[in-house]
Amino acid sequence: MKISGAAIKVDLTSKAKDLGFAALEVSSVPVDLRQDYYREWIASGQHGGMDWMERNNDRRLQPEALIPEARSIVVVSLNYYQPDPQRGFRIAKYALGDDYHNLILKRLKQLCRVMREEYGGVQRPYVDTGPVLEKPIAAAAGLGWQGKSTILIEPKRGTWSFLGTIVTTLDLPSGQAVKDRCGSCTRCIEVCPTQAITAPYQLDARRCIAYLTIEHDGAIPLEFRESVGDRLFGCDECLDVCPWNRWAVVTKEARFAPRDLPLMREMLRWEECEFSERFRGSPMRRLKLQRFKRNICVVLGNVGTGMDVPALKAVAQGKDALLAEHASWALERIQSRSDA
Repeated sequence: MKISGAAIKVDLTSKAKDLGFAALEVSSVPVDLRQDYYREWIASGQHGGMDWMERNNDRRLQPEALIPEARSIVVVSLNYYQPDPQRGFRIAKYALGDDYHNLILKRLKQLCRVMREEYGGVQRPYVDTGPVLEKPIAAAAGLGWQGKSTILIEPKRGTWSFLGTIVTTLDLPSGQAVKDRCGSCTRCIEVCPTQAITAPYQLDARRCIAYLTIEHDGAIPLEFRESVGDRLFGCDECLDVCPWNRWAVVTKEARFAPRDLPLMREMLRWEECEFSERFRGSPMRRLKLQRFKRNICVVLGNVGTGMDVPALKAVAQGKDALLAEHASWALERIQSRSDA
C-alpha cells in the first residue's frame, strides 16, 4: 500500500526529534524566495566581501535546480541557546562550542538515509554551505518568520536555532506560513551598535559587527572599532533583545558548551600551531590567526587595561603591518583612558 506524503512527514518529524532537532517542516517546490530583493541587495553591494553570495544564484534562487524533479524541501531547526560565559570578551553564542556544520550534516544524512530506504526518492542535504537560502525557505515552510533583523524567529523558540535543509523528490505536504508577529517592536533595530539594520527587514552586512569580525578580511574600519566593544567574534545584540526569546531554553547539545579560553593578552601571544589546536573543531578556526589577533587588538582597545600593554606593544612592533596598526590603535585607546 502506498504511504501518503502526510504519513511520511509525521514519521520524519518523529525521527528528526529523535536525532535532536527541535522541529521539522516542509516547503513545496518551487518556493517564493523574494528574488528581486536578493538581487537588489547583491547589486547594491550590501553583502560586502562575501563574493560567494554572487555565485550560483541560478540554484540559490531556484532550489528545484539542485535536483531534477525536486518536489519538497524539508527544513529542520536545532536549538543552540545558552547564556554567555562570564569573561572579559564575548563570542557569538553559536560559536561558543563545536562547529555546527558537521554535527547537523551528519544527522541530516541519517534522515536522508531513512527517506531513501523507507520511502525512496532522491535527497540532498545542506547546512549553510550550499547555494540555499535557508531562512526564507524555513519561513515558507512555516517554522517561523523572518523578523525585522532578518533573523528567523520561531514562535516557541525565538531566534536561537541552526537550520538545515533537505531537497527531495518526495512529494510532502507543506507547512502553513506563520504570520509575521514583530508588530510595532523595533528593539533589534534600536540596539544594533553600528546601525547595520538600516530599516525593518533591511541589513547592510558591511556595517554588521558579525560580518566585520568574522567575514571581513583586512582592517576593521575606524568608524566601527569602538562599536565592536568587547565582541571578539560575532554579535548577538539583535538576537538578545528579541521578546520572542522569553521562551528560550538551554540547548541539550553538549558539544555546543563553551570552550575554556585564557585572557586575551595571552591569546595575543599565540603562534599558529596553538591557535589551530585550541580551535580545532570550532567555528572560530576559520578566522585564521591574523584576523583573530586583529579582533583581540580591537577589543583590548575598547576594554583593555595597563596589564594588556606589553602584549600589545609586542604586536605593534612586529612585522605584520595590519596587526601593528590595530595594536597601536589599541595602545592609544588604553593610554587615553589612563590619562582620563
